[in-house]
Amino acid sequence: MPVKSDRWIRRMAEEHGMIEPFEPAQVREVEGRRVISYGTSSYGYDIRCADEFKIFTNINSAIVDPKAFTERSFVDFKGEVCIIPPNSFALARTVEYFRIPRNVLTICLGKSTYARCGIIVNVTPLEPEWEGHVTLEFSNTTPLPAKIYANEGVAQVIFLESDEPCEVSYRDRGGKYQGQRGVTLPRA
Repeated sequence: MPVKSDRWIRRMAEEHGMIEPFEPAQVREVEGRRVISYGTSSYGYDIRCADEFKIFTNINSAIVDPKAFTERSFVDFKGEVCIIPPNSFALARTVEYFRIPRNVLTICLGKSTYARCGIIVNVTPLEPEWEGHVTLEFSNTTPLPAKIYANEGVAQVIFLESDEPCEVSYRDRGGKYQGQRGVTLPRA
């Protein structure tokens, strides 16, 4: 499974709609101000965080249960900067909408800029023929409040192409997160 290059990523995005909206190069500055980079890199694509967040709260003393998750555990927030409380987390979504080809698997890794501040970005792999906005999880591992910047880079997606298409894709098996839009909570 070779890692795919910037040329392949641009071609797949521009000709096949794999990533929308798409930035064909690395963006480091917007309207004269520095941003955490996003867009196409040598062997990956740096995704952005949208301005929609769900910030975890324990105000309702709920139990965190992945089989019966309650939306009451979150406070909705929309804005350019999200403040995550100490030792807590927030969910967000990517600006980009992805359409993963049948013979491709992606791995997503958090950007070092956030990791060096104690903010961990977690995303599961994007499976063959999955499509949607990616739901992102930001864990603030520090004892201090932490900032997440909307519309700036937060993680990098690496594309791996198989030498043959899979027998059963995410779409074929009716994956529960297929076509998700917005911040999507756990589904049992």
